[in-house]
Amino acid sequence: MVGVLGGARMLQVARKTAWHSAGMRKAPLLARYFSHSKSESSQASTLEPGSQLHGFTVEDVQAVSELKLKALRLRHQKTGLEWLHIDRDDNNNVFSIGFNTSVTDSTGVPHILEHTTLCGSKKYPVRDPFFKMLNRSLSTFMNAWTAHDYTQYPFSTQNAQDYENLQSVYLDAVFQPTLREVDFRQEGWRMERDQQELGWKIKGVVYNEMKGAFSDAGSLFATRAEQQMYPGTTYENVSGGDPQKIPELTYEALVEFHRTRYHPSNARVYSYGSFPLAPQLQRMDAAISPYVRQSPIQVPMEIKPFGERMVTEFGPVESAAGPADKQTKFSVSYLTNDMRNVYESFAMSVFSGLLLQGASAPMHKALIDTHIGSDFSSNTGYSPFTRQTSLTVGLQGMADKDIPMVEQRISETLARVGEEGFEQRRIDAALASVELAYKHKTSDFGLSLMRSVSTGWFHGVDPVEYLRVSENVERLRTDSGVFQKLVDRYFANSPHKLKYVMLADPKYMQGLEEKEHELIQTKLASLSSADLAKIDEKNAELAEEQMRKEDLSSLPTLTLDDVAADAQRYAVDMGVCAESVPVQWRTAATNGISYMRAINAVRDKYPDLWPFMPLFCEALTYQGTGARDMAEIETDIRLHTGGISFSPFVTTDLDNLGHIEAGISFGSHCLDAHIDKMYALISELLRETNFANSSRLRTLLAAMATNMYNDVAYSGHAFARRLAASTLTPEMDAVEALSGISQVRFLGDLRRSGDLARITERLEQVRDVVFDRSTLRTAVTANAGSAEANQQALEQMLAKYPTEASDALRSQGAKFASSASRFFCPLPVSTNYAAQATRCIPYTHPDSVKLQVLAKFLTPAFLHREIRERNGAYGGGASFASVQGIFSFFSYRDPMPRETMQTFNRSLEWLLTHEISDREMREAKLSVFGDLDAPLSVSDEGMAYFTAGITDDMRQERRERFFAVTAQDLRQVAQQYLAGNEAQSRTAWI
Repeated sequence: MVGVLGGARMLQVARKTAWHSAGMRKAPLLARYFSHSKSESSQASTLEPGSQLHGFTVEDVQAVSELKLKALRLRHQKTGLEWLHIDRDDNNNVFSIGFNTSVTDSTGVPHILEHTTLCGSKKYPVRDPFFKMLNRSLSTFMNAWTAHDYTQYPFSTQNAQDYENLQSVYLDAVFQPTLREVDFRQEGWRMERDQQELGWKIKGVVYNEMKGAFSDAGSLFATRAEQQMYPGTTYENVSGGDPQKIPELTYEALVEFHRTRYHPSNARVYSYGSFPLAPQLQRMDAAISPYVRQSPIQVPMEIKPFGERMVTEFGPVESAAGPADKQTKFSVSYLTNDMRNVYESFAMSVFSGLLLQGASAPMHKALIDTHIGSDFSSNTGYSPFTRQTSLTVGLQGMADKDIPMVEQRISETLARVGEEGFEQRRIDAALASVELAYKHKTSDFGLSLMRSVSTGWFHGVDPVEYLRVSENVERLRTDSGVFQKLVDRYFANSPHKLKYVMLADPKYMQGLEEKEHELIQTKLASLSSADLAKIDEKNAELAEEQMRKEDLSSLPTLTLDDVAADAQRYAVDMGVCAESVPVQWRTAATNGISYMRAINAVRDKYPDLWPFMPLFCEALTYQGTGARDMAEIETDIRLHTGGISFSPFVTTDLDNLGHIEAGISFGSHCLDAHIDKMYALISELLRETNFANSSRLRTLLAAMATNMYNDVAYSGHAFARRLAASTLTPEMDAVEALSGISQVRFLGDLRRSGDLARITERLEQVRDVVFDRSTLRTAVTANAGSAEANQQALEQMLAKYPTEASDALRSQGAKFASSASRFFCPLPVSTNYAAQATRCIPYTHPDSVKLQVLAKFLTPAFLHREIRERNGAYGGGASFASVQGIFSFFSYRDPMPRETMQTFNRSLEWLLTHEISDREMREAKLSVFGDLDAPLSVSDEGMAYFTAGITDDMRQERRERFFAVTAQDLRQVAQQYLAGNEAQSRTAWI
């Protein structure tokens, strides 16, 4: 995504095919809701098949009782546009419009078009109205993405006027974009002189984004394997764009693609929530009435089976943490069902989980437990994203000499499943997990539904079929021998099977640079001096356009009057269990689910043990116990709970940046009928985990070391920020040790050492010092009727809970002190990540709110233009972590990190001389309130107090301070805490 970066990992690989390009902001608002009449809001519930409204005909109406919704399918009479409306009592309303954008090449035309449509339109002729709406809205989500076969533009909000504003901007963007060549050159690709090296280079937001994506070894492997799997179809191309092919795309081809694809006849519209449908239909009818129905563009999707094929290619080194002779990736892919068969796709998804996921899975036992490779390959699993779906099994971190053995084990394991099927308890557990997931109340339920129906819908499937989860579950339960039948149908004698190998080449990244240089030289050879002069002229026009001051008056906006004066409050009751353990109780409508969370603080730092915490937490749900292996425990967990998780926990004192609370957090949730079992399973894991199971410990360590190393290529901006801040406060020092570059190195060193006995001893010591009833606190969120059952089960768990650790284990760490001011971490990737962090003030300081508004101001007003538009980075900005007290700058997939580092400092110089307007202040505050008023999942309600001690009164006081922040306040805190504050600032470059 561009500019504002979320935490969700959504790459286009074979399993997850979405190229995100718009900035995403997750979950804002508890704002003032705009009222609408009862007749309007209830109209969707009175529509019937055949009803006509504002140019649309209702084709079908279906109630889905288990999801508490009514689904309406409509079609525009004139153009054929399809609309799915989900009528549900949910304030977080969703809208999305999408188009079928299947491709015939790898120039990335749908991806680049997705970017450029958001760069101005007829009604809103401003540069980049999408990003400017981020701060004029109280949206809970705004984004856009390009998948294999379609491009979507979704948003969500709780405010009716905001919904109408964003819908207007989105519709004008897709149907009437300006599509200027200057925007194509900024977002797609362009040739530009390299002033430092006196040569030429290729720049462009999408071009640089895809260079970064192809630097990710896992993403590259999955993408290339999928291309080889589907020759002669649209899927042999990269919809997001191959960096070697993107410069083949012309501006004229982009405009033509828009003309033929962004048409109502080729569109799917999704709406969800409680807002009235009729006004939306009316607005849509007005927007598309000039169009006439046209036939969709057809591209090849059906595969011609090629029998069995083996392909070998080269890629980057997988992981510095792994042995040099185990850098190979290998997978076997089988063509499976037509995605339009919804039940069979559901059955294949369950089959994939049973085959691959967890300690009890046959493939896990055959390939992972045997230590042939470090982990499954990135494309392993069932892929329902292509017309003809596929299932892949593969390994990474293996030796190429083991390829025949791996292939044989895959075949033997599938054959055994075909004969024996799966254990019935595992099947029951898998289906129980599906049912519990749909009962779990999340804040983004409408968006989740949209994602679940979209792929099939764009291929002609009735989207309502995907909503009937219970029907598919019950059908699968009574479908005797279904999994053996799937093996016989698709795997026993596969007519289309790909064996794909990627060998690691230490010079692979160097080779990409050489290819890019050759590409540039080839283009230069075909250009005359007049052509080069024209390119210079266009680049000068782009630079001038990027600096041009715009009139934004055409864009709709909310005001601060639309923001609720009072924060949402979450009532909690405080109690005690087992005589001394504090318990926070919250009673809520949880749909029959109980949520439990606990935090065990560590009073002393135990510096030698702290880096082992991530491995310790993973081991608790991987090793098994002395009495039971993990396969058996895992099945119980899935049968009775929504999962059990353990993770390191760190938070800073709200009044003092020098004091932290650190330890472990753990939790689970379950149907109320399984409360006793949930607490018993948690107790079993934390007391009885067998860390001495060296075979499983070696497997876990290899997977963690490899996967965390590979994560750096995707989330380098997060690693850079942690590294930059690591010497500023005790919390950030701990966070870097637990989840930063330091942890990447630590896991690599542990793996290379091979000293499992020492590691086991350390993990047992961590258990001794972490699980201590005297430092434990718990929180339970449940229905009113299940509080007593939770109380009793918690009492039983605490009766067996470990008590205070031996004094012999206690050791006091050295007092925290700041150190290095600059970090450079070289990695074999083709793009960079830059960060700068400054220690500021604690949460309760009056200036904290000013710094938070400052970050929201600097990103759109200066940093977005300089880092993304001018420097060509995929994203960048500023943020203030209020609890940590850290103000940071960052860039993402950045081709010019040196210039970006200078940009960070120039932003402050610019601020001190810039006259901040009332509009800019309003927009910065709207962005802050959007984040503050995020709709929460029921399990997260009241957690700010439980985890960090932030009370409702504190949140309300902070809210009132936000309203009062002035432009002068921003200059004051920038001057006082940031400008020239080198003693408290650190930089990092990855």
